[in-house]
Amino acid sequence: MEFRSAISKGDGVLMVVALVGCIHALFLSPMNCYGSHGEAISTTDRMYLESLSLQGTLTFDNTTASATDWGQLRSQLPPSGVMHPTSVDDIATVVAAVARSESELTVAARGLGSSIWGQSQAHNGIVIEMTSLKGIKVAPLGDAASNGVPFVEAMGGEMWVDVLTTSLEYGLAPRSWTDYLYLTVGGTLSNAGVSGQSFRHGPEVSNVLQLEVVTGTGEVVVCSATKSSELFFAVLGGLGQFGIIAKARIVLEVAPQRVRWIRAIYTDFATFKADQELLIGAAQPFDYVEGFVVLNNENAINGWGSVPFVRSDINAAMIPGHAGAIMYCLEVTKAYSAAALPTLDQVVESMLAPLSFHRGLLFEKDTTYFKFLDRVHEVEMELRAHGLWEIPHPWLNIFVPASSIDRFNTLVFKPIATQEFSGPILVYPVNKSKWDKRLSVAVPEGPEEIFYIVAFLRNKLPDTIGGPSLTEMLDYNESVLRICESLHCKQYLPHYEDRNKWTHHFGSKWDLFVQNKQLFDPCAILSPGLNIFTRGRHSLSSTNFLSNFANFCGGSPK
Repeated sequence: MEFRSAISKGDGVLMVVALVGCIHALFLSPMNCYGSHGEAISTTDRMYLESLSLQGTLTFDNTTASATDWGQLRSQLPPSGVMHPTSVDDIATVVAAVARSESELTVAARGLGSSIWGQSQAHNGIVIEMTSLKGIKVAPLGDAASNGVPFVEAMGGEMWVDVLTTSLEYGLAPRSWTDYLYLTVGGTLSNAGVSGQSFRHGPEVSNVLQLEVVTGTGEVVVCSATKSSELFFAVLGGLGQFGIIAKARIVLEVAPQRVRWIRAIYTDFATFKADQELLIGAAQPFDYVEGFVVLNNENAINGWGSVPFVRSDINAAMIPGHAGAIMYCLEVTKAYSAAALPTLDQVVESMLAPLSFHRGLLFEKDTTYFKFLDRVHEVEMELRAHGLWEIPHPWLNIFVPASSIDRFNTLVFKPIATQEFSGPILVYPVNKSKWDKRLSVAVPEGPEEIFYIVAFLRNKLPDTIGGPSLTEMLDYNESVLRICESLHCKQYLPHYEDRNKWTHHFGSKWDLFVQNKQLFDPCAILSPGLNIFTRGRHSLSSTNFLSNFANFCGGSPK
């Protein structure tokens, strides 16, 4: 699958086969890639797919459950079929069959349906329920397979919480995480996977040694940074456009036993920002650095009462009189072992000494490493008990350049004080150098080393509770995105309806993104819910493709 590598090596046979195959698939034999637009699965296609030899199950009835996602923002019609694979071959067989079909069938891999805008949906297509694909194996240091680097190998449908639990049995754990562990490995690696460890270790996609991928042609490819590297870097952060992640090999480190979990309040953004950036550049940094916006309001969901670990540890008298309507909370952790406990207080105090938070608004808690990483799950259980989990989530996640974050604070954060805002607002910096430039993920362009992760994690509360309508929340998100246009931000977990906006989103990476689509999913069958490419109405003209062909082979197409 390393077409460009083969070309550079002068492998004329592979070059001709690969590129002529792409031209044939895209332009010369359209009925192999797509038929008339918009039709549901035909009787012929259904009979063909039902005839496939699979170890798992493929059903065309009662598919409604696979048409929902976490966001609940888009009303989806059920997919034509749902597959529950029990092997990678199952996925490859179905994908290859769909690619060969003469209809407009598409394929979407679905983990736990944690997408916001129906990205894991495939109306008139096949949804592959990845959670039936199980398997976790740890290769600890000293294992012959580890080659000096311990790793865990997990199937794409496994949840990160199970990867953590299994790794901890060996005293090991992945280095980089998301804030919520009940997500699938394949799902987060198709985006990025970010949290408070990203400033040190990069996102989850920067901590992968190897992938097993099913491409859009149904080919199973094992790839890494040195083997089929174009596919490897395309798939990581590739939004599911180039292949389905069937298996991932992830770097492990020695797992901490416990963590000191610390939160501290700031009343002005400039000091908060300076301290966060100081921490992510420290020679001996904390293990986790995040932050969030705090309303100077005792009763607000995200007011100062949410900062301490025990609500009674704070009261209105503790809030400085000069504090404005918006404050900010720094959140950090320091990992430690039982042997380090006698000196822990002194070590933490020295690490906090250079910071300028309000000393009377410092809150600390010691807990196990697992409980810290699994912290959101406790919130989930509480919300589920009150019927407040399965509700619409009009979330908005943005990467903001460090040079724009002050203006973002003025234009976006400060006005929040006048609104009803149900849900946390995260803001914390990461180091761009920890993000491999070859990844598909689009981060702010330019020479700046630091950019900020900003997340508006709003929830549409039931009408009986009150609050703004879903339409008002979505309009708010659009207003923030309009502000972002002048601040050179990038969306994380992006969603656009307009092709030009997708082009703008990927910026200098767009041409490579399109080339990779041509190489690895030439019929444009994968992840149709994002509306980047559409089967049957491919966004590229044959002229553009032939121009790219000329670039590949170093001459003009004949």
